[in-house]
Parts: sequence; structure tokens; C-alpha cells
Amino acid sequence: MGVRRDRRDPLIRLAKQHEARNLADLVERAYTVYVERIGRRPAPMDDNYEARIRDGEVFVAEESGDAVGLIVLAHRSSHLLIENVAVDPVRQRAGIGRALLQYAERHARDLGLAEVRLYTNAAMTENLELYPHLGYTESDRRLDHGFQRVFFCKHLSASETSRPHCRSREDEKL
Repeated sequence: MGVRRDRRDPLIRLAKQHEARNLADLVERAYTVYVERIGRRPAPMDDNYEARIRDGEVFVAEESGDAVGLIVLAHRSSHLLIENVAVDPVRQRAGIGRALLQYAERHARDLGLAEVRLYTNAAMTENLELYPHLGYTESDRRLDHGFQRVFFCKHLSASETSRPHCRSREDEKL
């Protein structure tokens, strides 16, 4: 069963194994615009979605029975890592990406985690503007697996009045 916060929001649910090819195609469409800007295929375009789905890490945003977006979530000991957010280009700017990020934050809380982390390519300037608007704090910039990446985190504790400093790069992969 999926989650829908509002009738206008997409249904968000765990991906099913038979969807792997369609979800990989969605990612291909979503990231194609960045190939020239980055100078190579972004990492999500070459991810193994069959394995990610088998591991329970892929969640799908669905509207009228169609997958319109996805998010890849990796549970770490101290945080939830968002490894990919992709929205079908024909549905971008409709709040689907934001709904997926909100889902990740709720999922982290459900797991008892107080922090969500993500990274983006430095050439994806739209994301560099978006994530701070959604409460994410930049925590690092560095070359990572051959990509110039910018790392962000968001502390989820509702009791905190000020945002604590996110952990350093040494802690990124935990």
C-alpha cells in the first residue's frame, strides 16, 4: 500500500520488480538533459534498478497508475541517504519531486532517523538552488566517484530550534 498526503499528491509506494526496466527508462529521460552539461552520463542513468528494487530502496510516485517519478533511499546507521530523485520530464514542475523528498523525510522519521542526506552533481544548478529552499544545508563539495558532487543534509528533529551542523565527509558513507 502506498502513501498519499493529499489528493493532489502522487501515490508513493515501494517499487515492484517488474517495473525495473520502465523505471530505468524514466531515469534515462529525466537525466538526459544533464549529459552534455556534465560531460558524461550521470550516475543514476547506469544504476542497477533491478538490484535496488530487490533491496527495497526504490519508491515510485504514481499518478493514474503510471510511474511519474522515483526516489532511491539507502538506510544508513545514522541517516537516510537519498541517492536519486527522478521525475519524468513531462511531469516536472508539478510538485512530484518535492512530494518524493517529503516522503523520504517521513520515511527517515519512521525509521527513527533524525537526518536525511543527499548529493547532486555540481553542474545540476537547479538542484543547488532547490535544496536550500527545502531546508537542506550544504555540507561538502568534492570529487566523488569521478563526479563533482555537492552534499546536503537536513536535520529532522522537530524539537530543535536551530539546525545543527551536519556531519563531515568522513561520515557520509556510514
